[in-house]
Amino acid sequence: MSLPNIVAIDGPAGSGKSTISYRLAERYDYLFVDTGIFYRTLTLVALRHGVSLDDELALAELAEATTIDIIPAPMDSHHKSHVFANKQNVTDYIRTSEVEAAVSTVSAIPGVRRALLEKQRSVAKKGMVIMAGRDIGTVVLPNADVKLYVDASLEERAQRRYNQCIERGEDVNYEEIRAALARRDKIDTERTVSPLKIPDDAIYILTDGMTIEETVDEIGQRLEMWQPA
Repeated sequence: MSLPNIVAIDGPAGSGKSTISYRLAERYDYLFVDTGIFYRTLTLVALRHGVSLDDELALAELAEATTIDIIPAPMDSHHKSHVFANKQNVTDYIRTSEVEAAVSTVSAIPGVRRALLEKQRSVAKKGMVIMAGRDIGTVVLPNADVKLYVDASLEERAQRRYNQCIERGEDVNYEEIRAALARRDKIDTERTVSPLKIPDDAIYILTDGMTIEETVDEIGQRLEMWQPA
């Protein structure tokens, strides 16, 4: 079986693309890279260093100077990967509510995106990579062997996020989660640099009503059917 060397997966927040990508990577022995981690990590570093989220130049310079490493997590870890910022393990801190509230602002800054772009591409050069994000097939890896766009309705994504939070014992409100996702969609699709959009040559997968495993199976069949050009 000949599998594609580089797979690009895009989609909106809460669509399940990261979990799906991770499961595919496990099944077919790919390296999984969630580019959102780069932006979350930089956001955390900025918050810790007191860098103003309104200072685009300072944030871009911080992105240039920050070393971000992503390595596979140990088998006994509940994380998909471990993330290091300037050699410090920040895995447990990049998904806090504080980072969540600020990451869209940071990721929309052109200088930040340019600085992190080459860091992301350098990882893909290793080959046998599944990379997930919001501009992978259009900007980061426009020549990927296979491009996929994993989507779900706003209501479906909000319900999934709500269920996940409830399972973790968090006190959350569905309407607030839905509103937050809608704001994230607006920022991601309307930013001037690398907006979220469906690549012209992407395979579109709508996951409403589908389980993670059903989606993984469908995409897996497509990867197995892939033929080099």
